[in-house]
Amino acid sequence: MRDNKGDRTYDAIVIGSGISGGWAAMELCKKGLKTLLLERGRDVKHIQDYKSANLNPWDFDHRLLNTREDQLNSPVQSGFYDEGDKMYFVKDEEHPYIQNNAFNWVRGYQVGGRSLTWGRQCYRLSDLDFEANAKEGIAVDWPIRYKDIAPWYDHVESFIGVSGTNEGLSHLPDGNFLPGMELNCIEKHLAQSIRKNDEHKLLTIARVANLTRGWDNRGPCQYRNLCSRGCPFGGYFSSNSSTIPAAMATGNLTLRPFSIVSEILYDADKQKAKGVRVIDAMTKEVYEFSARIVFLNASTIGTASILLNSKSDRFSEGFGNDSGQIGHHLMDHHSSAGASGKHDGFSDMYYKGRRPCGFLVPRYRNLPGREKMNFLRGYNLQGHGERREWMDTTAHEAGFGKSFKEKLSNPGPWTVWMAGWGECLPYFDNKIALDKDQKDQWGLPLVKIDFSYQENEKKMMDDICASSEEILDKAGFKDIEVFNYNKVPGSTVHEMGTVRMGHDPRSSALNGNNQLHDVKNVFVTDGSCMTSSACQNPSLTYMALTARACDFAFNELKKGNL
Repeated sequence: MRDNKGDRTYDAIVIGSGISGGWAAMELCKKGLKTLLLERGRDVKHIQDYKSANLNPWDFDHRLLNTREDQLNSPVQSGFYDEGDKMYFVKDEEHPYIQNNAFNWVRGYQVGGRSLTWGRQCYRLSDLDFEANAKEGIAVDWPIRYKDIAPWYDHVESFIGVSGTNEGLSHLPDGNFLPGMELNCIEKHLAQSIRKNDEHKLLTIARVANLTRGWDNRGPCQYRNLCSRGCPFGGYFSSNSSTIPAAMATGNLTLRPFSIVSEILYDADKQKAKGVRVIDAMTKEVYEFSARIVFLNASTIGTASILLNSKSDRFSEGFGNDSGQIGHHLMDHHSSAGASGKHDGFSDMYYKGRRPCGFLVPRYRNLPGREKMNFLRGYNLQGHGERREWMDTTAHEAGFGKSFKEKLSNPGPWTVWMAGWGECLPYFDNKIALDKDQKDQWGLPLVKIDFSYQENEKKMMDDICASSEEILDKAGFKDIEVFNYNKVPGSTVHEMGTVRMGHDPRSSALNGNNQLHDVKNVFVTDGSCMTSSACQNPSLTYMALTARACDFAFNELKKGNL
């Protein structure tokens, strides 16, 4: 730890220690830069701070159920946690925000951020995604193409360890994978049916950052499916298990928890950022730290709010916001629609272990050369197959007494549940802003969120329902139930946009190297930089963009350009 009044100057400052912030810290430290990593929450040390990782359900006071107090004090977060992992989510009453339209802003303020609780699914974007805006005249064009980021996908996958299967799809590029986890018998049956009935569709095991063999002194995965409590085996990738320890090992990292960045400071003479202003979360004392470059990785909404709060004579509407675009084009995947069904076969088959992932049916709508739908872009299907458990059986079977208990004591029929993860277009009116009057306990303006899905997303959900039902019906499933949960936006926890990349400084905040158009020594590489959302889970792309931007920033520093 290096934090005294005489030593607050670093080569680089990274704001946020989640998936992209951890990556930025590691890359910069490995390149020899003295780096300050600022995290607004508490420290969480790998292994020793995973207090609930090895507890059984009966070890918890409420048997993993949330209390009425949880629901009252954290109405948003309590919808996403249970008693086993609630310590990795903020309390809504302590961290309020304003929902002009209902939006679930799920947050984890601690070292490692949401990398402790993420879904771990890792998929590459392709040129189908990078070129879509330009071809369809939507928003602005991405300033990069797949060839620009492909080597960095390789770089990231080789470090974090991704298990999966290469499938040879141009719109879902293959990668450097560890052996994929195994589909169970009902999933294999569904995969065969899908392939038999449509040569353009396939079902594959999910590509996840769970290790199927030991990797870089971590793992392998123990098939406990308790990832969200923190994994003492390092069986999945998190900042805590991987990038932050690697950064620490260089001797170049200073980690400062409880550090809320209130603004980025601008040097008008040099036309650069000179550092950041920090509020100590515990004491509320204010500090300033300086550095040659700043990486902003506070998560999509957090990053935009820091920029909007960083006002000066030069930037009256927010730091680097000459375009007026910062805060706009907020996106989140929708994952409400799908179908489920049961199958009468394979009654003599079962499985062991708790595989921490399901299956994926890659995007099959609006692909080149195929039928155009009544909506733009596409979706993938994510799901899983399993034997119905006793708790599920109680919801489907009536009864009492000995015969009913015996029925509950035996595995139920095989079932499959699947839903579409769909692309959300980048609408200008989906946005965040800062409230002028209401402030939090640190005196910072509350974030206001305006967001709604529009006709394109709604038509896509209708198609997901119809297509999912058709897939299950052709595979011989019965009692098929089509659903649309109509989840509140934000519920997929894939917030993107608000500080988008683009070619033109008049219509975007970042250039093709994730560099603010207006202030070249500030880089933004979390989800806020996304120009469109595609339909793939996005974290792998954040990490690849981060590694790429760090390499660019380091080379620019060496050239004296920053």
